[in-house]
Amino acid sequence: MKKGILVVSFGTSHLDTLEKTISVIEKEIADRFPEASVYRAFTSGMIIRKLKRTEQIHIDTVTEALQRMSRDGIEEVIVQPTHIINGIENDRMMEDLMENLSLFRRIRVGKPLLSSVEDYKKSIHAVMAETRLQDGEMLVLMGHGTDHHANSAYPTLEYTFHALGYNQVLVGTVESFPELKNVMAKLKIAEKKKVALMPFMLVAGDHAKNDMAGDEDSWKSELEEEGYEVRVIMKGLGEFEGIRKIFLEHIEEAAK
Repeated sequence: MKKGILVVSFGTSHLDTLEKTISVIEKEIADRFPEASVYRAFTSGMIIRKLKRTEQIHIDTVTEALQRMSRDGIEEVIVQPTHIINGIENDRMMEDLMENLSLFRRIRVGKPLLSSVEDYKKSIHAVMAETRLQDGEMLVLMGHGTDHHANSAYPTLEYTFHALGYNQVLVGTVESFPELKNVMAKLKIAEKKKVALMPFMLVAGDHAKNDMAGDEDSWKSELEEEGYEVRVIMKGLGEFEGIRKIFLEHIEEAAK
């Protein structure tokens, strides 16, 4: 049977981080699984439309990609999301898959990044292995956040950092809980005045550049107003070798 792997990402309109993250993940998947053709889909319609309008780049939706794979004669499909948590975007992806099951003999689905206790541990070690903190510096990670119940992944993530001995790491979200004010309360307790800010998102795109590190109304500006010395690490999770390895492992698990 002709095999294909569909890599599903939320997406980004920032081409610099796209090439450093999603494109690298897709290439490594193609290298690891040469017997399969690799396809791309984004779940964000807004980003798909923006790339079409501003860059004249067409990106398939999940349904479009599945239909393209079917036309190409693919019979056996593995769908691997690059989503961080099993939240709204993953649910939408699954709905699209269910509507297109009849196109293929077999569809299997890999898990998002944080899907098991081991995933949390591996992700944390992967980030810390490539992140150098200065003396007395706290690492504040900005996650996306969601009103989906899967948002519990973010407090769990911080707890696991601490359980593994990384007590200098705090986790917040830009759109849910914990908020920046919760992070700042813990910074005050820690009595640290130096902060490294980094996104806990696949790409270092709009949220990272503006909500996290922008000159106004950002986490960086608010922390600086409170007297913190802030250093920005503009690096998406897709740039970490250990994170990309977890996605490869999830494909291998799905293929069994």
